[in-house]
Formats: sequence, structure tokens, C-alpha cells
Amino acid sequence: MEGPIVLIIFAVAFILIVSLSYYFSNKNVIIRTLKKIPHKPASSLKTNELSKVSGKALHVKEPLIAPFSNRKCVFYQITIEQKVSSGKSSRWKTLIVDEQCHEFFVQTDTDFVIVNPTEDNSNYICFLVKDSTQNSGAFNDPTPELRRVFNRYNINPENFFGFNKRLRYKEGIIEIGEMVTVAGIAKWKTLSEPIPEYPYSKIATLVSSDKQKLIITDLPEVLNKRNL
Repeated sequence: MEGPIVLIIFAVAFILIVSLSYYFSNKNVIIRTLKKIPHKPASSLKTNELSKVSGKALHVKEPLIAPFSNRKCVFYQITIEQKVSSGKSSRWKTLIVDEQCHEFFVQTDTDFVIVNPTEDNSNYICFLVKDSTQNSGAFNDPTPELRRVFNRYNINPENFFGFNKRLRYKEGIIEIGEMVTVAGIAKWKTLSEPIPEYPYSKIATLVSSDKQKLIITDLPEVLNKRNL
């Protein structure tokens, strides 16, 4: 009887670990958190109140360029991984994580909100849908575009014997004009320069606090459908 009992214990433990990993994943934590915060139009945001808006992402300054897709964006997040083996097991080893962001607008109808994530990634949490996934391997040469990305990050796609390494590239971006959802502490600031098509002297901003980080995502399931 000991054998079946041990197998049952291992099966229950495995299911529990998988379930907890899924429940506490960054994506699902963000979804649950955002669902608790009501959507508001930008003009109705109250100072120092935790608020959420959905709208089009627009650049404040020169847009970023996504490494693989070359699309203009205000935020990109990429990972490069290599499949490595140890004995009979194998795993994906992370080689590169690169996350770049700029201050950006969120346009909700005719209103604007400014969002300012820090370049050191310390004042926000995010989840970006992966728009591009590319692979290379033994019988799969990297495309010229993918090879260009590997060169950018000083990664040799071939091993000592000249065979292709098993590499995987993932890229998520917030493209100019893409629908996003952002949550944070609302503040109002006076504009030093006017914004085209925005007739007011003050504009809402979403910022972080000691207890609340900005939340940024392009997940479609948390969008305010009325803004689509």
C-alpha cells in the first residue's frame, strides 16, 4: 500500500504547486488586482485616489524601437533563453532580460493621463502580451532579423562545433496607439506647455507611492470595453 500512497502524495503535491504557481503568477495577480479597481474617465480622477484608466498609449517623446519587430513603442520587454541539458533533464536558461520604457500618455476619449514608469523598473509592475516569439535550433537557422537581435545582445547563436544553439526569443511591446490599462495614484499637474487637442491647463497623472506601484498591462481582458 505504501507505493500507491506515495504516488498519491506526489500527485497532490504536484497539482498544488502548479495551482499555486498559476494563481500567484504575475499575470493573474495583475488581473485580480485591476478587477478590484473601478474604471474612471480621466477628468473624474481624484487626487491621491487609487485609480484605473484604459485607453490608447501615445508617446510623450521620441518612441522606443522594439528590438525584433522594429515597431515604434513606449514600452518593450524581451527575453532570450537557451535550452540547456543536465543529465536526462533539460530546461530553458534565461540569458537576457531587457525592459525599456518611456513616459507616455493614455488617451481616454478626449482626455489624457500621463504615466511615468522609471527607467530602473522600480516603480511599477507590468505584464505585456508577447507579440513575437522566435526560435532557432539544430535544423532551424535564425532569421536575419533574429540574428541581428542576437548580435545586439552579444549572443553567439552557434556552439563551439558550429551547430545552432537552441535559443528562444520573446518580445512584448506597448505599441503607439495600442489599448492599455494603467492603475496608480492619481495626481494633477499644471502643464508647462500645451498639448495639441487638449484645451486644459492641468492634466491627470498616475504615479506610484510607497505602498502602491503603478500597474501597466495590455491584457485585453482588463480593458474598459467602452473605450474600444
